[in-house]
Amino acid sequence: MLSRKGLIPEDYFLTRLAEDVLQPKYKTKTRKSRFVAKNGTCNVAHTNIREQGRFLQDVFTTLVDLKWLHTLLIFTMSFLCSWLLFGMIWWLIAFAHGDLDPKGEDFVPCVTDIRSFSSAFLFSIEVQVTIGFGGRMITEECVSAIVMLILQNIVGLVINAIMLGCIFMKTAQANRRAETLIFSKHAVITVRNNKLCFMFRLGDLRKSMIISASVHMQVVRKTLTSEGEMVPLDQIDIQMDNPVGTNSIFLVSPLIICHVIDKSSPLYELSAADLLHEDIEVVVILEGVVETTGITTQARTSYLSEEILWGHRFVPTVSEEDGMYAVDYSKFGNTLKVATPSCSARALDEAGGLERFKQREQSGACAAPRRRVEHQNSSET
Repeated sequence: MLSRKGLIPEDYFLTRLAEDVLQPKYKTKTRKSRFVAKNGTCNVAHTNIREQGRFLQDVFTTLVDLKWLHTLLIFTMSFLCSWLLFGMIWWLIAFAHGDLDPKGEDFVPCVTDIRSFSSAFLFSIEVQVTIGFGGRMITEECVSAIVMLILQNIVGLVINAIMLGCIFMKTAQANRRAETLIFSKHAVITVRNNKLCFMFRLGDLRKSMIISASVHMQVVRKTLTSEGEMVPLDQIDIQMDNPVGTNSIFLVSPLIICHVIDKSSPLYELSAADLLHEDIEVVVILEGVVETTGITTQARTSYLSEEILWGHRFVPTVSEEDGMYAVDYSKFGNTLKVATPSCSARALDEAGGLERFKQREQSGACAAPRRRVEHQNSSET
């Protein structure tokens, strides 16, 4: 929708994730169902709920969670039913007092100009929405009519408060703001500051900021405990290396969120070969307060193992032009290949770090030609 309005380029797809950039394709494999979709919806179906009455105990939240069609239908029917109910009551009051039959000039009715149910229904609408056309009005003749007038006003105010509050909350839902919070389509694993890191890119298309924004990550996978218990959706927290060094991020321009794969990381024993056949899902959650409304919002996405690119790095998107910093969102999800060890972070630590690992690889590569030269010399002699 944003691309149709010309806010972002046409060649890039956006539903809380970044553009569709050509990336290396791996062979498809059968895997478990996705836990969190790329657009943030949770792939969980709640079945066999026996206590359905719990939803009615929180009517307001239930109304907000309904679809727009159902909400508008309930909104319309609540007013119509209340008008019809009190219209019937006003007609019964007029019938019991004899207001429907023509009387003499000295007769004082409970409500003037009520001759049928239609006029009683119109009077009910006038009372509840305080229109007051002036043709029909209540008199001091009947105490029951006065009590009913007070009761209908109270009921009308309650219905207005509930339904208008429900409509406002549906239009101001926090997930609407999350539509302009975007994630890169792929995550990458590469070396940063001599450490193996898991990284993805995060951006905000609006100028209004997300206050106190924070990022949380979890690895969702099937695990087997030491007691033999199978946990189908084991959620393991991932510690974040914040790019601005504080508890919250300053999301003015796209940021690369980095997680250092160390001993405490659930990705510590993951190598490039393991990534091709292991079923893991990294769930990313962004939370913050919308600056304009003060409502807490949350944006979610996830990365499957085939959506994690080993040995890639994100290209820069920010450049300085005419004294301002310009962000090129056409490069938001672009990556380039970089030299990255294909072993796990644990293997790097056991090898003594990245520098020693490189030295061992170079010494091993140099030793092979020497052995071949010595073999040739021995064969010639």
